[in-house]
Amino acid sequence: MAETQVRKADHLRICLEESVQFQQTTNGLEKYKFTHCCLPEINRDEIDLTTNFLGKKLGAPLLISSMTGGTEFAGEINQRLAEIAQHYKIAMGVGSQRVAVEDPQVGKTFAVRSHAPDALLFANLGAVQLNYKYGIDQCEKVIDLLAADALILHLNPLQECVQTKGDTNFRGLLDKIAKLCKKLPVPVIAKEVGNGISGEMAQKLIDAGVAAIDVAGAGGTSWAKVESERAKDPMQRRLGQTFTDWGIPTAECIVSIRDVAPDVPLIASGGLRDGVEVAKAIALGADLAGLAMPFLQAAAVSEAALHELVQVLIAEITTVLFCTGNATLKDLKHSKSLKRLG
Repeated sequence: MAETQVRKADHLRICLEESVQFQQTTNGLEKYKFTHCCLPEINRDEIDLTTNFLGKKLGAPLLISSMTGGTEFAGEINQRLAEIAQHYKIAMGVGSQRVAVEDPQVGKTFAVRSHAPDALLFANLGAVQLNYKYGIDQCEKVIDLLAADALILHLNPLQECVQTKGDTNFRGLLDKIAKLCKKLPVPVIAKEVGNGISGEMAQKLIDAGVAAIDVAGAGGTSWAKVESERAKDPMQRRLGQTFTDWGIPTAECIVSIRDVAPDVPLIASGGLRDGVEVAKAIALGADLAGLAMPFLQAAAVSEAALHELVQVLIAEITTVLFCTGNATLKDLKHSKSLKRLG
């Protein structure tokens, strides 16, 4: 198995078997609380969770966040996730497709469009690869492989620092991203991998032509911790442990980005674990909420477990809207029902 495939397999195993969550830093959403409405004056059965993102209508404001691909087990998980995305009309991203560029034989582990013909699907590559001989051809290749609606360029400087022999030349990337945004046939989404995007950096990315931002803030899975778990070099292991809690909490990312970019399509991810946190993220200004670990854990069990997860998330989001007196997600965003504590 090639080195990149081994890394993919390690990532899946570690995320499912080891304790790799942030230890002290939270997603920040616990600092906010909804004001209960004892008389909603709406019919719960008529609450509408539909939304539009990058031109496609979704049944709920949910994204199955980018996770995996490149191994047989990862392919099975992606297929299950794609079928769920199709069934509930929610969005889905795949894990980094660099492995498929290096070895086209594993491309089928990402090629899930046949299982999700109508779903909003995001291809995925590391932005730093633009400094390592990747360009428009490789980007179009991974887009075509998935028949994707958009391309995620993930930003992971800390992970690359901790990863043994990581790709750490990030010089000049913003200009390369800008050129790519002009040439690609689909929108580009800039996404962190769990350490957050600040308002200042979001503005620079938007100015470069990025169509949407996925904050992927601190508070969920720590990729510094994941890389620490698989490191064979003692220094890299120590580095990952030191930086386990590094990053900007998800809630802080949403607020700071909305301060500078009130209209950019915005995905909140990073430590979201239930529908109440999804609703908080939407109320703070996000358009979609991305979850990874809950979907990975359910997908590793069964298709039935995935159905149960999505149904629970939808019921939780619906209950928040009902108990705050909001009939739609737009109503929730414009309501004053979410208060910061303290």
